[in-house]
Amino acid sequence: MAERLLRREIDARLEHARKVCESAEERFTPLRAHIFELLIEEGGPVKAYDLLEKLRPERGSPKPPTVYRALDFFTRLGLIHRVEALNAYIPCDHVHDGHAAEFFICEICQSVEERHAHDHVECVPDGFNISRSVIEHYGRCAKCAA
Repeated sequence: MAERLLRREIDARLEHARKVCESAEERFTPLRAHIFELLIEEGGPVKAYDLLEKLRPERGSPKPPTVYRALDFFTRLGLIHRVEALNAYIPCDHVHDGHAAEFFICEICQSVEERHAHDHVECVPDGFNISRSVIEHYGRCAKCAA
């Protein structure tokens, strides 16, 4: 699992998400903000049902569709990615739009490192518009390989 972020880093990422929502003319509701904060605080991939269990009681009793709608919302805006192999979600480490996410997934500890897949955009067929792209590599991280 990735190391924990400082409060100011979490707040900066929340503010970035708020600005992305505003620029897309979408609402960054308190529940969405709370779910996004939980994703950031996790420090690594997290499953939807794990998020559901971590929601604070003062948010009521959200049901799974509520969490999945929030995850779909953040995915659509490019603020998070779904790590297909783990059926989990991870906040996007990049603050720019339109990149292809490339993940390096450790098969031992299930840590995930995101990189920007620069060269894959150049091989797109003429006239094809990419809406979402995820590339996943599996192996061992440096810590587990040692």
